[in-house]
Amino acid sequence: MLDSNVYDTLSRLSLKMAHKSSLNMSGNRKSIQKGISAEFSDFREYMPGDDLRRLDWNVYARLDKMYIREYMEEKEAVVSVLLDTSASMDYGKKKKSELAKDLVSVVSFLALNNMDRLVVYDMKDMNRGLMPGSGRNAFSRVLKWLEARTFGGEADMLKAARQMKHRGPGVTVMISDFLHPALFTDDGPQYEKLLQYLAYRRQRPVILHTLAEEELKVSMEGTLNLIDMETNGKLRITMDAAAVNSYERELKKLLSRMKKGCTPHGSYVLCDTAKDRNQLIFEDLRVLYDI
Repeated sequence: MLDSNVYDTLSRLSLKMAHKSSLNMSGNRKSIQKGISAEFSDFREYMPGDDLRRLDWNVYARLDKMYIREYMEEKEAVVSVLLDTSASMDYGKKKKSELAKDLVSVVSFLALNNMDRLVVYDMKDMNRGLMPGSGRNAFSRVLKWLEARTFGGEADMLKAARQMKHRGPGVTVMISDFLHPALFTDDGPQYEKLLQYLAYRRQRPVILHTLAEEELKVSMEGTLNLIDMETNGKLRITMDAAAVNSYERELKKLLSRMKKGCTPHGSYVLCDTAKDRNQLIFEDLRVLYDI
C-alpha cells in the first residue's frame, strides 16, 4: 500500500493521451468539440445568435468585421486498466502481484484526480470491469476492488484486450509479467498485434512490464526441477554459467523487442519489484505523465 505522500505528488500530474476526447461528459481533457474553456482554438465569422461576449473587438477594429473566438471544450477521456491476475504474478520474494496492485492504484488515482473516466479490469474476468465513478472520492472503490483480487490460474491477454469495452479514444494500461507463450510465437508477432489492435481502437497503449528481482537476476544454481505455476508443467534443468548466460541473453532480447514494439504506439516501462517505489513511480514512470 502506498502512503499518502505519493498521492499528494501524483495529484499534480496527469496521464499523456494519444487522441483528443470525443465524449460528451465534462472533464479536464481537450475535446475535438468547440466550447468555452480557457484554451483558444480558432476564429470564425460572427453568426446571428452567437454570444457577443466572445467577439474579438481587436480584430473588429482592424478589419471592420465581426469574428468570434472559439475555444477547445474540456471533456473527460477514458483510461482503461487491465490487471493480469494469473498465478505467475504471485511470484517473488517481493511479489509481482503487490507491485501490480500499486501500479493500478497509481494509474487509477491519476485518472480520477483528472476527472477522466476510469474502467479497471481483471484480465480473467473482463465481463465485470469496475467503473468506480469520477473524482478522487471514487478512489476508495478502486482500493477495495484491489483488496478482493486473487492471483491464480491463467489469463488470455489477447482475448482480454478484445473483450474490453471501448468507450472512445484514451489510454489502455496493461500491467503484467507478460509470461504468456501465446504472445511470443514463431507463427507471428502476437505481442505486436496486440499493440496494433489497441492503436487501431484509438488507444495509447501503456505497457507496465512487472518482473520479480529473481527473474531479472537469476541466482539459482545446480540441477533443478521447475514447475510452471499456471499449467503445472515440469522442466528439469541444470543452472550452470552457460544456462544463466543463455537466459539473460534471451531475456534482454525479449525486453528489447517489447520496448521497440511499443514505441510507435505508446509507452513501455519495465517495473522491477526490487526497485524503490518512489523511484519507480516518479522516475521510471515519468514517460507516462504530462508534467
